[in-house]
Amino acid sequence: MSDPLLAWRNQFPIVDRTTYLISNSLGAMPEGASEALAEYAEMWDTSGIKAWEKGWWDIVTEIGDLAAPLLGAPPGTVVMQPSVTVASAIVRSCFDWAGHRNRIVHTELEFPSVMYLYAGAQAEGAEVVVVPTRGDGITVDLDQLLDAIDERTALVPISHVAFKSAFIQDAAAICEKAHRVGARVCLDVYQSAGVMPIEVEAWNADFAVGGCLKWLCGGPGNAFLYARRDLQERLEPQVTGWMAADEPFAFEPELTRADSVHRFLTGTPAVPAHMVARPGLEIVNRIGPAAIREKSVALTERIIERADRYGIDVATPREAERRGGTVTLAPPDSESIARQLLDEDILIDHRPGAGIRLAPHFYNSLDECDRAVDRIAELAPAPVGVSPGGDA
Repeated sequence: MSDPLLAWRNQFPIVDRTTYLISNSLGAMPEGASEALAEYAEMWDTSGIKAWEKGWWDIVTEIGDLAAPLLGAPPGTVVMQPSVTVASAIVRSCFDWAGHRNRIVHTELEFPSVMYLYAGAQAEGAEVVVVPTRGDGITVDLDQLLDAIDERTALVPISHVAFKSAFIQDAAAICEKAHRVGARVCLDVYQSAGVMPIEVEAWNADFAVGGCLKWLCGGPGNAFLYARRDLQERLEPQVTGWMAADEPFAFEPELTRADSVHRFLTGTPAVPAHMVARPGLEIVNRIGPAAIREKSVALTERIIERADRYGIDVATPREAERRGGTVTLAPPDSESIARQLLDEDILIDHRPGAGIRLAPHFYNSLDECDRAVDRIAELAPAPVGVSPGGDA
């Protein structure tokens, strides 16, 4: 079967040297990233301080607008940030936790850095409610989560796709319930942006955080923050800086906030990182999330089918509509197997309490997925299952 998306492989040199199945952690670098770094260096060298007026100053919104269509967001609603932790801290700082509405509700599937951040709000008076999984460590009961969101809830910071298990949460239902009781939602789309369609505006999310590091192939230092347009003149984040000012170069001692998404900025942007994000975003925009999702489902289903033939435990939802772009496999001694795979340049990662995460992207082939699962089966400490035989 022909696969038109494999035509993009030549834009990502590392995929010819390795079996690259780790795009949920670090997307492959596009060739254009090197050119972007060279462009940055040339601008700095030849223009000096004038580089700010030649594009550096606008980089946070220019790249934000390039990411926006992949989030289902309009222009002028996304700005770049150094990390999701910082972006989440800005969101957290928009709330007063000393009053009656002081609850933060999230699940135990959130990324630890974000959980640490929101746990810190308890010192300001917040009450943190953590909704457990069903007992499988993989999924969360939607009704239990919705029941936890009540009239005392101020904020629901929730992952669209869980980082360990790739479980997809029902973002639309969560936003609807939160708004019905007067709460706001911060949707973490780090594990979905670039590998599946997202509709933050249609879902009526208040905020979304994520980044280009993973499926968007943009490298580190390229997180983003979406803020719904009607909130841009109403909220006053206390984690702030000079770039959030209406007239940053006035250098006024008192902050007059910008009446735009700029009010969610802090200090001087990481210009070279943001420039490097452009090539990956342009490629993903050209392919489109729908086409990437279609291929992702085919590749992840292939991994699950092959793992089943070997009898390897799958720690990921089996239904495509409940699964993001990652499959987590949990053979015995998975951490040791993961180290061996990395030594052999089969690039995956391991998460404690979960297993080996395989994350094929649009530049990967079915053969690469087969090779990785076959090698996991060979490295397992005891025989697992049966040989998969020929290609399915």
